[in-house]
Amino acid sequence: MNTTNNQPRHEARAVLWDMDGTLIDSIPYHLQAWLDVLRQINRTVEHQAWNQTAGMRNSEIIPLLFPDMSPAENAALDRAKEVRYRELIELQGVEWLPGAAEWIQRFKTRGWKQAIASSAPRENVVAIAHVLHLNGTFEAMISGADVQRGKPDPDIFLAAAQRLNVLPQHCLVIEDASAGIEAAHRAGMKAIGVLNTHAHLEADLVVKSLEELSWEIIENVMGVA
Repeated sequence: MNTTNNQPRHEARAVLWDMDGTLIDSIPYHLQAWLDVLRQINRTVEHQAWNQTAGMRNSEIIPLLFPDMSPAENAALDRAKEVRYRELIELQGVEWLPGAAEWIQRFKTRGWKQAIASSAPRENVVAIAHVLHLNGTFEAMISGADVQRGKPDPDIFLAAAQRLNVLPQHCLVIEDASAGIEAAHRAGMKAIGVLNTHAHLEADLVVKSLEELSWEIIENVMGVA
């Protein structure tokens, strides 16, 4: 049976990549950006507190860490932190995490559709794409600005699947954070967790590095005989 352009292709498969902590090690840049802007307003945060915020958006992080801040202060801090983060990325550059670039190419060779699905602001995704020369690498780039609710809600992955015109059950999510894994499962997708930033993840498969993956492993996760 033929399908129209807005009907999912039942045979198509897609891999949906988280960005921060999965494709790139951006944590030092984010942390430095937070430290720089917080220093300007005489605020500090214990390092352990940051562990609660992986995969969350600033609109969720700031009220959690600074419940006394007003909405206007939250918005100003949000903007300042992301501007500083992009400055650091552009000044210092950023590198792929082990295995990331290789697996992007392998999925492309196998004909899988690919998207970035990141909770980060759109400007951050664009900045990373520029620094890593990603033009044309992904068929979609979904940011936190494209959905109303961030991870662990499934919206961002469902939006990516829709943009790629692939059924959710034919999508594989690769993530480094618990919130992202939960979002993938709530979207009806399989998820591979990479232990780049956390010591434990509840995913369909957990690896220490993308270099541990093989096509046999991926097919097993997806339930391909």
